[in-house]
Amino acid sequence: MDTGNSTVVTELFLLGLTQSQDAQILLFVLVSMFYLIILPGNVLIILTIGSDPGLNAPLYFFLGNLAFLDASYSFIVSPRMLVDFFSEKKVISYRGCITQLFFLHFLGVGEMFLLVIMAFDHYISICRTLHYATVMSPRVCYALLLALWLGGFAHSIVQVALILHLPFCGPNQLDNFFCDVPQVIKLACTDTFVVELLMVSNNGLLTLLCFLGLLASYAIILCRIKRHSSEGKSKAISTCTTHIILVFLMFGPAIFIYTHPFRVFPADKVVALFHTVIFPLLNPVIYTLRNQEVKASMIKLLCQHRVF
Repeated sequence: MDTGNSTVVTELFLLGLTQSQDAQILLFVLVSMFYLIILPGNVLIILTIGSDPGLNAPLYFFLGNLAFLDASYSFIVSPRMLVDFFSEKKVISYRGCITQLFFLHFLGVGEMFLLVIMAFDHYISICRTLHYATVMSPRVCYALLLALWLGGFAHSIVQVALILHLPFCGPNQLDNFFCDVPQVIKLACTDTFVVELLMVSNNGLLTLLCFLGLLASYAIILCRIKRHSSEGKSKAISTCTTHIILVFLMFGPAIFIYTHPFRVFPADKVVALFHTVIFPLLNPVIYTLRNQEVKASMIKLLCQHRVF
């Protein structure tokens, strides 16, 4: 669409993960398998926690919300990527790109904040056991959940607002399989140094601070656990270990993507694939299967409905 002597970009062409047809077929099969596990796995977690009165502790309340965020997050990139594997031209509208970017950060930051809340829950349950019922009351849990959604929304609005002020007059090729801040900024036909600095501060610094805060909190928890009696110690260590694994798997790719200057690295697409497609699978596989209570309740639910 021409406006005077400039061209306003109304659609973007995605270059995708690879140009090799054989590699695209292989990736289609692998991503489809991941996707078919992500959705049923997370839906099963939500149904199990919602149907079992014994799983009413704050830990399971937050786990159910984590599964909901994972399931929702998997809708942002994977379905379109699967369709694009067989599309000769991978086109997304400018508005569709901004919408995808908004929900990517809205749900991604929401999940990041939820992991922080879950770490806080573990700290209170282990280090302030006598005050746990008061501190983590249902009202507090819902207030933390509301703060999570508001925080994710505010973060995403900032991302979108900064990008909407940039002029896009060409080129319109996005070297990725989805829309995200680092690649979209490169298409702006103006000096983006200040915007990139703001993006690194808003995304990278926030991610890094949450990551370091989580590691510090779990280090404190593990030190406190060593002082306790052996009863229940192995269960607490197992739970904390699971959380630490998830923290590294989620924050590692995010830190790589958002803390380095917006330059192209060969590993960018691989890390992005892991962060947007594979990570949501890790919640049901790593977290739930290591939690004996949820696993037993899940098997009971499946047996009641004669799935086994």
